[in-house]
Amino acid sequence: MHVRQMVFEDVEAALAFWGSFDGVQLNEGDTLAGIAAFLERNPGISFVATAGGQTVGAVLAGHDGRRGFLYHLAVDAAHRGQGIGRALVREAVRALRAAGIRKCHVMVFRNNPSGTAFWNHLAWRKRDDIDLHTLAIEGSGD
Repeated sequence: MHVRQMVFEDVEAALAFWGSFDGVQLNEGDTLAGIAAFLERNPGISFVATAGGQTVGAVLAGHDGRRGFLYHLAVDAAHRGQGIGRALVREAVRALRAAGIRKCHVMVFRNNPSGTAFWNHLAWRKRDDIDLHTLAIEGSGD
């Protein structure tokens, strides 16, 4: 298994990979162009894990200059329990730290118990003091 920085050439495979997991929800921003733009704004912070030339894990990570965010962490079921998820998180957090970021967030769907168990195992703290509110911004600013 090899962990390396995600590059544009990885995006199509990563989108297909993430799309195969129940615990990962892709949305309107998760397109080839959208992820490519995200990687351009956050270079060197997202990672893929490969084995035998195949993607076996991936994490999309970035920051807004103040807080880091991890998105779409997934590891192939046949490769779980081998430290791949932990390695992907470690590299993303290391890259965020190098960018001067001191706090990082991850959002986990409530119907993803294996995801919740993973983050709990890594000692990430679930926040109960905030609610997330979302607005879909559509149109061209008419």
